[in-house]
Amino acid sequence: MPGVSPARHRARWIALGTLVVTAGLVAVLASRPSATVAALQSPLVGHPAPPVSGVTLDGGSYTLPRAPGHYVVLNFFASWCTPCQVEGPELVKFQFQHQASGNASVVSVVFSDTSAAARAYQQTLGATWPTLADPGGTIALDYGVSHPPSTYLIAPDGRLVAYITGPVTASGLDALIAKAQVSHA
Repeated sequence: MPGVSPARHRARWIALGTLVVTAGLVAVLASRPSATVAALQSPLVGHPAPPVSGVTLDGGSYTLPRAPGHYVVLNFFASWCTPCQVEGPELVKFQFQHQASGNASVVSVVFSDTSAAARAYQQTLGATWPTLADPGGTIALDYGVSHPPSTYLIAPDGRLVAYITGPVTASGLDALIAKAQVSHA
């Protein structure tokens, strides 16, 4: 090309190549299916759930029955945790969808956060389920939780049937319950 230096010509081709690669990456990521909730391995899964008992953020007391009679989503969260903020509305949706039938419920445990911050977050979210303070981290230690969000699914007979780290979704939790019902029927 007359008037265009070889360095400028090369820079244009590099820019064009970068643009094509970026557009391809965006197209691949945009066309991927959304992430689903996947259960992870935990030595606790398949065994009775460790006790869950303590003071709730509203000052009451709560004890999860050894055999709750319905599925329980036990969620460890913190108000400062961005993935927890992503899953919060999904937990509200899940609780709302299962409230009438009573076949599943949510219980939360505060992880490495102040009760005041957790309470304000739960109020903003519209959470109506029991939320326990865990000031010494005893409940988290009993469950082997090292970071939020972490979630366990407890079967009606009190066995742990799934362990999830990262944000959960209402549909993902429903899929885990369906899988647990089939495998333990």
